[in-house]
Amino acid sequence: MARYKILGTAPADPGPLLHVKAVPKAAHAKVDWTKTPVEVRVTAPADKGKANEALLALLADALGFAKSRLTLVAGATSRRKTVRID
Repeated sequence: MARYKILGTAPADPGPLLHVKAVPKAAHAKVDWTKTPVEVRVTAPADKGKANEALLALLADALGFAKSRLTLVAGATSRRKTVRID
């Protein structure tokens, strides 16, 4: 019987990516699906990741997913962000 050595595994499917434009310190929190990229307005300030957390929570609620299924993969300090849906 031959012996095989596992050299690595195939990467997991990363899930769909959603490109968004964040607007911190907005008067009202909302997701505008009509704009490209999707515009996400949050009331939290862009301070110590507060706006990013609010953005993920608002998107999760709008999409009907648990917040734990969304991951910020790019744009932590930018208004243009990329969110992965797991």
